[in-house]
Amino acid sequence: MERVNVTGPSASGGTSLPDSVSLKRERSMSLIGVLGTFFIAVAIVAAASVLSGAWKKTHPTHENGIAVTGLAQQDFQSDLIVWSGSFSQRSMVMKEAYDHLKQNVANIRQYLVSKGVKEQEIVFSAVDIRREYRTIRNDKGVEISQEFDGFTLTQSVSVTSNEVDKIEGVSRAVTDLIEQGIELYSEAPKYYYTKLADLKIKMLAAATQDARLRAEKIATNSKSDLGQLRNATMGVFQITAQNSSEDFTYGGTFNTSSKWKTAAITVKLEFGVD
Repeated sequence: MERVNVTGPSASGGTSLPDSVSLKRERSMSLIGVLGTFFIAVAIVAAASVLSGAWKKTHPTHENGIAVTGLAQQDFQSDLIVWSGSFSQRSMVMKEAYDHLKQNVANIRQYLVSKGVKEQEIVFSAVDIRREYRTIRNDKGVEISQEFDGFTLTQSVSVTSNEVDKIEGVSRAVTDLIEQGIELYSEAPKYYYTKLADLKIKMLAAATQDARLRAEKIATNSKSDLGQLRNATMGVFQITAQNSSEDFTYGGTFNTSSKWKTAAITVKLEFGVD
């Protein structure tokens, strides 16, 4: 009996193995083509987005608006002065040192009043008491002990007044007390301004006006119309000595060593553009 090789469709109607492999290969190639097209489209969109962002940075649009900083400065004279000094007495007996200190207080008060300082402007601090010791050394210079060397009592006096020029003069003349046996160590006066709140409000208005004028100038030069105010931020309030080289600080400078001062403040405004 003769054998016959079957290469076409089987008796059950199925396909041969070579045709099945070919179909799967075609489907795989089709899927790869779709995915490739998808990723190319994503890459094009991403590139367009990056280029768009770069263009916006170099070509501001009306949506970006205008941001400006306004500045206001004001010179003024301090209207409050605070002067202080310290004095001390030393003795092996505490009561003796304290009695001398009390006499110093009376003499200093009398001196200040004689110079026109009001009683209510004079304040004496509490007494600071310190035990003193001296070092005992042997012939070789080595410390061997500490020996009690008496009491030092220290007190301070301060004057706070609106009569700036008068107290300024008194602070320079207190060395006269040395003739009375009082070793008074005078500190440099500190100067303040009692109307800072009102000054700050006035300067905020000026700085805001300055910022708006700058924004209007920018809008006009760019042939645009200034839109609505989007945001306003107040800068740090700074006080420096007049005609000085003091630097502004992040937390704000507050000069107290100069009678003549300059205040400065900034305001940042952000506007839309029509």
